[in-house]
Amino acid sequence: VSIGGVIEDFDPKTFFEKKDRKRLAIMSRPFQLAAAAAKLAVEDAGLNLETLDPTRLATVLGTGAVACEPVEFALGGSRCVIGAGRIDLHRWGREGMSLVPPTWMLAYIPNMVGCHVSVMNNAQGPSNTMTQTDVAGLLALAEACRYLERGAADVVLVGGGDTRVSVMSLVRQQIMQPISRRNHEPTRACRPFDRDRDGLVLGEGGAVFVVETAENAQRRGARIYAEILGYGAAFDTSVDRRLGRWPRGAPILRDQPYTPRPGKQHGLTRAIRSAVQQAAIAANQLDHVNAHGLGTVADDHWEACGLAEALGPGAVPVFAPKSYFGLLGGATAAVELAASLLAMHHRQLPATLNCDHPDPNCPVRVATTARSISKPYFLKVSFTELGQCAAVVCRASPAPTGKSGSG
Repeated sequence: VSIGGVIEDFDPKTFFEKKDRKRLAIMSRPFQLAAAAAKLAVEDAGLNLETLDPTRLATVLGTGAVACEPVEFALGGSRCVIGAGRIDLHRWGREGMSLVPPTWMLAYIPNMVGCHVSVMNNAQGPSNTMTQTDVAGLLALAEACRYLERGAADVVLVGGGDTRVSVMSLVRQQIMQPISRRNHEPTRACRPFDRDRDGLVLGEGGAVFVVETAENAQRRGARIYAEILGYGAAFDTSVDRRLGRWPRGAPILRDQPYTPRPGKQHGLTRAIRSAVQQAAIAANQLDHVNAHGLGTVADDHWEACGLAEALGPGAVPVFAPKSYFGLLGGATAAVELAASLLAMHHRQLPATLNCDHPDPNCPVRVATTARSISKPYFLKVSFTELGQCAAVVCRASPAPTGKSGSG
């Protein structure tokens, strides 16, 4: 695989003040993306960090397992080579390990993304990191709401950052997940819910939101993008069959179609129903579903069945933002949520790309053409390869007079 959603013009130094640039040495790219997004969020929200009580500013960020860069181990690893394709691990202990930079681990421990964002914004309230990769952003958003509900903070920086296009991530993902081989047509490689989809496309990104109570946002005259009305989470055990984890000795058939188990509710369905019930709305009030839409044969079918079970087959139009930028790991849910928030703000829903021939085995109605927003509510869903599911319902808000913004 030689394609991916790479941010080619990202220069982290442009996002940080001179006093903070020394931190870049111990910040891997996922952390840099999240920290840069946090800076943009603070600016867009019009937050004055000088006057805001720092003990009332919290952070909760999402990411996943952060892959190391090979260069960190290159020199030490080279000392272990004893011939073509042969290494001596005893040499690693004697000579190689001491050549690894002593601070390398600080750049890759997942919870450091929350630490960096907290330190750089003087956020002295609760600080947390969710590491459930593709659903981390939605779980972080739910945790932020709980902070506000129990009075632990007035303002929370919420989101995530990640990359899946580093060398180690690419190698690992190609072993573990079905990835599109459309190297000859990269812009058409990610094909959520399309009959001819052949796998996911990897990417990178970051998104952060400023989340606060409605009263706090209105008091300071913020532009409110949306209100968070409900959230839900669940775990689905059918993941073992979906990923081809069969009993020892049985053939591994990774992309087997999902078959509902009698009397067992789909995990994504349970997460959606929890979020919709908390939001106190009906399915027909939703403008669209912001789907996970990986673009793999099994996952799209599995997701479509869960959406149909929760909302009704084809009842709500489905938008799949991965068709634009691919799978972003721990940044996935946050960046995709931002896509719907901006769509609601501009009253225009983009088309899902590359769904030229909707798969009849996926009981969803994919929004394949751009259209005007017709209803104020939308649903965002995400899930992981290991079965975690999450859902959030938001309502677009008319913007009060004011130049600042808030999510």
